Amino acid sequence: MIIRPARLADVATLGALLDDYRVFYGQPSDPDAARRFVAKRLGLGDAHLLVSCDDEGVPQAFVQLYPLFSTVRLAPLWRLNDLFVAPRARRQGIGRALMNAARDLALAHGVRQMALATQADNHAAQALYDALGWQRDREFYHYALRLGGESPHVPTL
Repeated sequence: MIIRPARLADVATLGALLDDYRVFYGQPSDPDAARRFVAKRLGLGDAHLLVSCDDEGVPQAFVQLYPLFSTVRLAPLWRLNDLFVAPRARRQGIGRALMNAARDLALAHGVRQMALATQADNHAAQALYDALGWQRDREFYHYALRLGGESPHVPTL
């Protein structure tokens, strides 16, 4: 299994994976918008996007991280916003490997805290996060404010 940073050459494949990820979260399929979104993230460099590739070098999974800052800790933190493994590639340890690679990348950048959110009924993801030592926040409630015409069922991830 090869895990590497995403490249502009991956946009088409990553766009398809991102579209599948969005559909998983109940959004209508829009492959063109997904490709544009990935291309913009890679072009601007405002996210860290890692991919896991199959034996032919084709991305089959990704994890996306967004840099943030903690005012209370006076330190950077990263939000692990997206983790997706194509159905054909599941049950092979790819999600675990991507999570570990994300942790290692954060540490290499001097980040000492990561955060993520997942749907309450995504038990498979929760089991992975628990197994990797992530701790559920029991001190703070997290809120979201939807602006514009988005559906109230759009996840805040």
